[in-house]
Amino acid sequence: MAIKTILCIEDDRFIGEMYVRSLKKEGYEVDWIVDGNDGLIAARNKQYDVILLDVMLPERRGTEILEALRGGEEDLIPHSHVIILTNFEQDDESRAAMQKNADAYLIKAEITPKKLISVIKQLKDI
Repeated sequence: MAIKTILCIEDDRFIGEMYVRSLKKEGYEVDWIVDGNDGLIAARNKQYDVILLDVMLPERRGTEILEALRGGEEDLIPHSHVIILTNFEQDDESRAAMQKNADAYLIKAEITPKKLISVIKQLKDI
């Protein structure tokens, strides 16, 4: 089954609009949330194939969202891939912890919409 639904949790309007426009053009169904609390609620209430998760968000950080969804014994989103998107320089320990619970870890300054779509297409069904 191909990836169809994507939740984009990103507070930067320019980046969010760019990702959403590119992903929809590619045929994906995309929901875009701009703050951490609403993003966590959306991720818990609807099954997405992929969650694009910014680290620095208002209300709740991406690291907290990732921990809430995947950090405990019960994986609350077993059928969703999580891609971390950040420009925030993480220390090695924080980055390693996020990478353990995420399917990809991307630096926004290095990722174009085309590259992002390529990463999404490489994800395998869970």
